[in-house]
Amino acid sequence: MTASFPRAEVVIDLSAIRHNVALLASRAPGAQTMAVVKADGYGHGALEVARAAIEGGATWLGTCSLGEALALRRAGIGARLFSWLDTPEADFAPAVAEDIDVAVSSLDELARVADGARRASDFSGLNVIARVHLKIDTGLSRNGCPPAEWPALVPATSAAKPLIEVVAIWSHLACADELGHPSIDVQAKRFDEAYDIARAAGLDPMRHIANSAAVLTRADLHFDLVRPGIAIYGLNPVPTADDLRPAMTFKSSVVLTKRIPAGESVSYGHSWTAERDTTLALVPVGYADGVPRSLSGRMDVLLAGKRRPVVGRVCMDQLIVDCGDDEPPIGSEVVLFGKGTSGEPTAREWADKLGTIDYEIVTSMYRPRIHRTYLEAGS
Repeated sequence: MTASFPRAEVVIDLSAIRHNVALLASRAPGAQTMAVVKADGYGHGALEVARAAIEGGATWLGTCSLGEALALRRAGIGARLFSWLDTPEADFAPAVAEDIDVAVSSLDELARVADGARRASDFSGLNVIARVHLKIDTGLSRNGCPPAEWPALVPATSAAKPLIEVVAIWSHLACADELGHPSIDVQAKRFDEAYDIARAAGLDPMRHIANSAAVLTRADLHFDLVRPGIAIYGLNPVPTADDLRPAMTFKSSVVLTKRIPAGESVSYGHSWTAERDTTLALVPVGYADGVPRSLSGRMDVLLAGKRRPVVGRVCMDQLIVDCGDDEPPIGSEVVLFGKGTSGEPTAREWADKLGTIDYEIVTSMYRPRIHRTYLEAGS
């Protein structure tokens, strides 16, 4: 049987997803857990992650767009689904018909959701109710209802009955990953004030505001539901010692080796020149496959049990590894980043070198040439 040598492959450990979700749920025992699977599960595969997250204890799944949520529902996911950001042209009728909770941040959005519920009811002949989460902007200044408009939005939900039901109010923290940042308490206070207005208007909503960082560090903000995102993939946004396990490993393989003499230069621009005779290994991944060109000369890979430097510029389709006097066999596995337990680089290491966050690294792995493989523990 011929061995399989992947050009570009991400391997997703589903047991790590389950473990991480269970750990995060245990940190918020009084709340339900929503696993956020937007952006194709942060590059890990939304459907596969959704199933693993439910097995790990998640009772809700969060997506950004209605399209993402509908795809999960139509793939057989029966858990509660929540979607929170779409364009003004979005049709809410299918979401209402398929029992997907949606976010509302304005009077206009409320009217469009109610219209979707009306059309879904007319089509089905049943009284279909839209489950709505009202979003208050507590200081991120992104999506959400401004506090000055909140006293108008909340009572307007009564006028929209029976087409809509307000099941929750929610918000999003700006600096939860910066422990002790004063904005966290400011946002918490504004959230409490918005909740009090909702209660005074006769609503009895759930509350949710805690992202991954707040799940791990702010038990006072767990409320009724927590929304971990990056942490379910094993990447910790705060410096805590929780046993989160990275789920993604990015791999390729050696397709060619060659010996070059001292003084020969490598790749475009000849930015690296061999100081001694050395063996080079060609790896068929580049910036078209999610390896940032800006890591040229600044990254290592794990190849044949050793961390080895990538030399010369990262190209669109390939990069070059300096192997010294070793000559790895053709087809040797190359780990670009992974869990870090075998000495390989991690997504966090890439992010730190690039001055970004590991969220960006893993979500960039959703590319046409990258094959995705799913593993269970021990497989």
